[in-house]
Order: sequence, then structure tokens, then C-alpha cells
Amino acid sequence: MKKGKKRWITGFGGFLIVVLFFAIFFYFNFKTIQVSGTSMVPTLKDHQRVLVSKAYWLVGSIKDKDIVVLPDPHGPGEIIKRVIYSPGEDVSVFWRPETGPGPRYKYTVPQGCFYVLGDNRPGSEDSRKFGFVDASKILGKVVVYR
Repeated sequence: MKKGKKRWITGFGGFLIVVLFFAIFFYFNFKTIQVSGTSMVPTLKDHQRVLVSKAYWLVGSIKDKDIVVLPDPHGPGEIIKRVIYSPGEDVSVFWRPETGPGPRYKYTVPQGCFYVLGDNRPGSEDSRKFGFVDASKILGKVVVYR
């Protein structure tokens, strides 16, 4: 009688490899972030948790009305804002980052940048204060919030 060859990977072993692959994929491409502050009220509340993805090919590119996570321009940590204008769009505002409030200013969002605002406009520090956000600085796109 001839002995059969041993299989290198059994069905269960293959399943474990697939689970490991997905765990590694999600670890490097998704993370949860806790909202801190009220700049995104009423959409996101203080201490609420959101799921953020940096796998844009999976969740879609960044466009107007998307919520994104950025590094805090004033120190360590992250901030969450909504994309209002995309590259090439015209922005008409009463607030210039360099000089503050004044007459209506008109900008065109530069290529590779976004104009972001908090949903709670009076209580938000955003592109009106720190200017356009370079796309390379965006840490991820919020894909799930409740």
C-alpha cells in the first residue's frame, strides 16, 4: 500500500491564513478614533468613536462632504473636519487666514489641496483659520460613525 503525500496546508490551516491576512490588512488600513470636542456637532459628538480608512481605493477617493481626519496643526493628535471644497473649486469667504474677517474674498483651491470646515461653524477651527489642507496630510476618511 502506498502512503499519500502530506498536504502542506489543510482546510483549517488555509482558513487561518486568510483570517491572518484580513487582520493584517485591517490593522494597517483602518483604525478607530475618538472624537474630542464639539467642532463637528451635530454630526459627530464629543467622545463618539468613528472608523477611519486610509485605503482610498477601497472606500473611494476624497470628495466634497466627506469627513476626514487630519493632524492637528497646533500639536500632537488629530482633528476631524468635513471637506467643503475640492481642488480647482472656487471658495468665497468672509475670513482670510492671514488677516481675519473682512470683505468677501475669493480663492481657488489649489491642486492637491482641500478646504475643510467643522459642521459647528462658530465653534470650529478649520481652513478659515489654518488655510487649505494638503491631500498628503490627510490621515484617513471616516467611513463609519453612529
